[in-house]
Amino acid sequence: MAIVAVSISPVGEGTSVARFVAAALGPVRAQSRIRWRLDPMFTTLEGDLGEIFALVQRMNEAVFAAGARRVSLVIKVDDRRDRSAAMEDKIRAVEEEFAKPKSSSLGSASLLKRGKRKG
Repeated sequence: MAIVAVSISPVGEGTSVARFVAAALGPVRAQSRIRWRLDPMFTTLEGDLGEIFALVQRMNEAVFAAGARRVSLVIKVDDRRDRSAAMEDKIRAVEEEFAKPKSSSLGSASLLKRGKRKG
């Protein structure tokens, strides 16, 4: 199962892109096989990678159909094959790290000090 973050932006269409985002989500909302979540910067898709790529192509075409003359497309893929990991699993893993004592956390001050340059 893959988790894919997609950002589709029209180029040269002004500062408000909500209508283009809504157009891109048309094909996403019309299907039921791929799980999805809208975030402020990306749409996250979860499912079979081949099906997701086909859906992303339909999303891209929908933005052109909405009137865009140029489109910028950013795709980030997490294709994990050793075990199944849903979107919620990735979020839960980070939340579990937050719950650990600070001394064992990767973001603790003692670990950050090691990265400072001397001199």
